[in-house]
Amino acid sequence: MTSVLYDAPGPRAKRRNVLFSVVFFVLLALLLWWVWRTMDDKGQLEWALWKPFTTSEAWTTYLLPGLADTLKAAALSMVIALPLGAVLGIARMSDHRWVRIPAGAVVEFFRAIPVLLLMLFANEFYVRSTGIPSDERPLYAVVTGLVLYNASVLAEIVRAGILSLPKGQSEAAMAIGLRKSQTMSSILLPQAVTAMLPAIVSQLVVIVKDTALGGVMLGFTELLNTRSTLAANYANVIPSFIVVAVIFIILNFILTSFASWLEGRLRRSKRSTGAVLGADKVDDVNAAEVGGTFGTGAGGSI
Repeated sequence: MTSVLYDAPGPRAKRRNVLFSVVFFVLLALLLWWVWRTMDDKGQLEWALWKPFTTSEAWTTYLLPGLADTLKAAALSMVIALPLGAVLGIARMSDHRWVRIPAGAVVEFFRAIPVLLLMLFANEFYVRSTGIPSDERPLYAVVTGLVLYNASVLAEIVRAGILSLPKGQSEAAMAIGLRKSQTMSSILLPQAVTAMLPAIVSQLVVIVKDTALGGVMLGFTELLNTRSTLAANYANVIPSFIVVAVIFIILNFILTSFASWLEGRLRRSKRSTGAVLGADKVDDVNAAEVGGTFGTGAGGSI
């Protein structure tokens, strides 16, 4: 049995794949064992280093406030970047050059600049040109940098998702007299959302992780920044890194799981109900059709 992209593996290929899988898992187990032995030799697995995470002080004083700021910056960036990216992506496909060219210039410009540099520029702008308080300025700078960069990336995702649809969709809409704006809002975008969702979710995960850049360079009190304060107080650098890594993994897993559920729901909503009529219902429908035909004929002869 063959596929469009590759041939189905034969017996030799299956044995080779099993062998590679076994070798990979053995090497992975050896790597994990080496990491565990190294940490144990350095005293990083001692209970005294992990004990602070069993008390409420480490969480309420350091980790939870940092997590709250991380979620706040990520949520604000998502809420602003998603519609802005959609607008820029649609604008890049406009028939009007005065719309298409500026939108393309904005997308290419901000997509080419590292997000950390955008944060630093935004911070300097807020310092020199606004009256934003110094304790709130890092949040503004982080959100600004994330929005400018990720909106540009999301614009390309939206454009690619719309262009991936068959041209017959647009041609059919034009044939029934729909304007381009009606075609975009009623036909193309609803179909493209499902195809774009995995890429959009990947970019949202990037937004959550990139909030840590503000803590490194701007002093933004996000999760990774508060971890350093916690590690300085409890002298548990490696355990604190591991705990924060697990928190980020859980956050992104929740985000991707919700996106998978949403994608499945969108796909199911586009399918027909598949309801099956019983024999009595079919007879009623046929009788109605026959009666309608005879009635039309009688009316026509009159």
